[in-house]
Amino acid sequence: MAGSIRICLIADNFLEDFAQCVASIRAHTQTPISIFASGKENKDVPTMFPNEKVEWQKNKLGWGHSINHLLANSDEKYVVIMDPSTNFMGDAITPVVKKLDEGFHGVGWRGGLVNVEDEWRSVDDRGEGEVDVLFSYFFAMDREFAIKAGGANPSATYYRNADIEMSLGLRADGGKLWQMDLPLVQERHHGYHDVDAEYREKNSKKNYGRILEKYRGRTDILSARR
Repeated sequence: MAGSIRICLIADNFLEDFAQCVASIRAHTQTPISIFASGKENKDVPTMFPNEKVEWQKNKLGWGHSINHLLANSDEKYVVIMDPSTNFMGDAITPVVKKLDEGFHGVGWRGGLVNVEDEWRSVDDRGEGEVDVLFSYFFAMDREFAIKAGGANPSATYYRNADIEMSLGLRADGGKLWQMDLPLVQERHHGYHDVDAEYREKNSKKNYGRILEKYRGRTDILSARR
């Protein structure tokens, strides 16, 4: 498995909890980690993690640009995009690599099927199985396939719904996505609960608007209903 997969994290404030996330990973796997931090408030991140691959830049980058930067600056076949609110409780890497090796282009912990009866405005969690979308709490993917499919939308400055857009982009390019139970737990999700509510809702709506414009009605890209 060595050399086949890398865990990619975006540091964005709340560095004590971020350090807890990294420690939980290291307690269960030696999979290489890449940490990308931007903005003045995250300038101390490189010194906090001297044993990991860390990059910091002064100019703040949004979610989409940060994800694409991590994809472009990794060499491994697979990458895991992971939110720092997610913590490892066991080995989440081995089963994911096995599933990716079976031919899936994305494997994740949480996701679901687009609710077509709701005019594509919601996603239903159906548990383990093939899905339309995966969420970026823990989203492993075939790196080159993801890049070929366009990666994350650079217009997505905020994560919420942008991972749905990226998932549907993979599906539209012929990708197969699989949701599975993994030994993970989510702690306080600062990226949702501790941001300005007006900013959160404005950018979430903007991201979902692009989804509806690009994909609503494209039932040909959806997985089988279950």
